[in-house]
Amino acid sequence: MAPFRSIATAALLVLATSGCAVFRQEAPVQTAAMPGQLEPIHAAAITNNLAVFWVSSNGCTDKDDLTPVVDRMRDGSTITLRRIAEDHCDHPLADGVELQWSFEELGLTPGTRVSINNPYQLPPTT
Repeated sequence: MAPFRSIATAALLVLATSGCAVFRQEAPVQTAAMPGQLEPIHAAAITNNLAVFWVSSNGCTDKDDLTPVVDRMRDGSTITLRRIAEDHCDHPLADGVELQWSFEELGLTPGTRVSINNPYQLPPTT
């Protein structure tokens, strides 16, 4: 009977402590809303304190149509490129368009370690 009592006691202990987690209210995770839409990119490079992106264009995309959102972390920063204005032109550029931002424009210290948070999309084949 002693082994059964030990198992029953252990089961009650598990049930009693698991109930605590159900009733404990966690603080909601807060995320800042980002502007525009996440922009798929053809390529990106970080070089000489510049962030360079190649994105699709219907012929009228320029730097003002996109905005880089920079998230700073302890060991570096992450850039997420967001499209804030659509390109309504009808002359697609097969290779897309190259856009670049200096670290100064991004508010980054020269030499900061940077990663890119955009999905990659191959340019259309002709």
